[in-house]
Amino acid sequence: MDFKFSEITLLITHYNRSKSLERLLETMVKLNCYFFDIIVSDDGSKDEHLSYLRDLKKTYKFTLVTTDINKGLGNNINKGQDAVKSPYTLYIQEDFIPQDLFPEKLRDAFSYMESDPKLDMARFYAYVKYPNLVDIGNGFATMVFNPYTLDYQKFYYYSDHPHLRRSTFFEKFGRYREGVKSDYTEYCMMMSVLKNKGKSIYYTNFRDLFLQENSSAEPSTVKREFWRQNDNPVLRVVRDIYRYTKFNYNLLIK
Repeated sequence: MDFKFSEITLLITHYNRSKSLERLLETMVKLNCYFFDIIVSDDGSKDEHLSYLRDLKKTYKFTLVTTDINKGLGNNINKGQDAVKSPYTLYIQEDFIPQDLFPEKLRDAFSYMESDPKLDMARFYAYVKYPNLVDIGNGFATMVFNPYTLDYQKFYYYSDHPHLRRSTFFEKFGRYREGVKSDYTEYCMMMSVLKNKGKSIYYTNFRDLFLQENSSAEPSTVKREFWRQNDNPVLRVVRDIYRYTKFNYNLLIK
């Protein structure tokens, strides 16, 4: 069965992982997923990766948006989004692999967004389940930001993980912060979405739609501090209290 999404552009951000990009594009073809356009926004990759991208372009017919030097995630998403000409954007980073169920659920998400003009996004992946959800059917739920919930995970309303959004996203939430680390770029957009009352739906069994996979040949390009990853129980409690306090301050006061 073919899934033709004539109102959706697939936007992929890429940096030095051309084999991972090829895997993503190849999987979309195997799933019979077709889009208005495919845009690959490259963040100043090495010559060997750029050369491989140009070869891939001949097969997968995507639009390649480049830059002479690495300018970070914010710039990479911004220039990619600027090139989108369709009403909707499906944003995916190159190290994700869509699973068999994804095309059907993308179709469902598109239907929900078409029927509700107030919906800004449909999220397809997360590391942990969002704490406040209201079921709407087909495996989706409305995300509810509750200011009284003590779980700081409630702040992760927006994420750079795969999601469908309206291509007018910048008009409501602004452009991505440039010139800073990728995690802070994501954090700033998360705060903007919360402050501007973004509305999103969320696929609750998110592990069913995408795998995130990095090989030794093309590892993750994001490096995080020790304290952000460590699972020591004491450090985890301190980290959770710090984040809850910081997030509330930035949202309500700063």
